[in-house]
Amino acid sequence: MSAEPKFSAPVSNANSFDEIYQAAEIPPAPQGYSIMKIADMLQSEHIRTMPGDVKRSTVLVALDAAGVDIKDVIQDAVRRDKALDGYERVQERAVAELETRKTQENAQIQAEIDKVVADQRAKIQANNEEVTREKERFFGWRLKKQQEEKKISDAVAPFVTENPITTGASSASPAPKPGPKS
Repeated sequence: MSAEPKFSAPVSNANSFDEIYQAAEIPPAPQGYSIMKIADMLQSEHIRTMPGDVKRSTVLVALDAAGVDIKDVIQDAVRRDKALDGYERVQERAVAELETRKTQENAQIQAEIDKVVADQRAKIQANNEEVTREKERFFGWRLKKQQEEKKISDAVAPFVTENPITTGASSASPAPKPGPKS
């Protein structure tokens, strides 16, 4: 059995098995009789429909005539299988490494999103708190205003028939004009 293949060049098209075999430096088959040529022979219209033992004998006769040992063809098949298995492991490692990198990148992006969301929620909370404080301040002022207006209204009351001083929340309608008390 041969050792694990080393890929001497990158494979630009993973769907090109020929490119994978070349990158794995599989030596040329003796007299061109690779396992792929045998596969093509077995699929030819002349051999395809023959019984299995006749197919085997026909291929062995062709190999013998070309001076090729079936063991060399089998060795070619083993090399190609190891190249495909090795390339599969390379691809699998690349996918796993990509997944690890992208998972880390996604976690970083999610952390950034979470920070932005937390920062924006904190701003919303601060805005709401500011509005609440301002409303409390305003309502406190309004209460004092109403007390002040009551004091003013009480002071004006003896001198007018209709008191022009408002003593509540301001309204959209204008205050009545002062008139002399009768």
